[in-house]
Amino acid sequence: MRSSLSLGGTTKRAGVARAAALIAATGLVLAACGGGSGEQAQEQQPSPTASPSPSSTVPVPEGVSLTDVGADLSFGESASVIYEPDKKHGTVLELTVNGARQGSTKDLGDFILDDYTRTATPYYVKVSVENVGESRVGGSAVPLWGVDAQNTLLPPASFTTSFRKCPSEPLPERFGPGASLDTCLVFLAPDKGTMEKVSFRPNQEFDPIEWTGDIATPNAEPEQDKKSGKNDKKG
Repeated sequence: MRSSLSLGGTTKRAGVARAAALIAATGLVLAACGGGSGEQAQEQQPSPTASPSPSSTVPVPEGVSLTDVGADLSFGESASVIYEPDKKHGTVLELTVNGARQGSTKDLGDFILDDYTRTATPYYVKVSVENVGESRVGGSAVPLWGVDAQNTLLPPASFTTSFRKCPSEPLPERFGPGASLDTCLVFLAPDKGTMEKVSFRPNQEFDPIEWTGDIATPNAEPEQDKKSGKNDKKG
């Protein structure tokens, strides 16, 4: 039985028409084959949300400094941000983007792909999250987005079962002070696009904190080496 995968909404920092088209496209569901019924099981992906506005009442512990809005970071660097998944809960998270690599649509071969996904390029991003604040939060998606070459925000994909290439999981239901999580996020760049950054941008008005670095690409060398080895043997 195949598992399913879904995406949240996609937004863009500029270009309303393209954003609208992508939002429509992210009705995407990579659905399970279930007993030949042909039906697609849909799952709503929680969007990464937070509200680090100046009016926030979330306390910042002594010794913790919030990262400046608009900061440009490199893979491996951390950002401390206010995270408010709802009006009753809020804390300070330390987010670290540890690295990223490009995948292949073939990696999603166990899923039924729609037109959007068949032409998307998957990217796998390893991240670490630590609750360095004073309150308990959890149960929602890690509040990070991919950013493609068109400056489009890419939501993290959500899986109903473990995806071996990039095991993804949301924050645990009880993610209290001192808790940490190492996970992997999957972002799909549409139209065979490229992901260039990872972003923390909780709302439209927030000047995003962004991570950049070398993104590993699939290596074709093994196959070439294999052919070269055969030629050597013939010689």
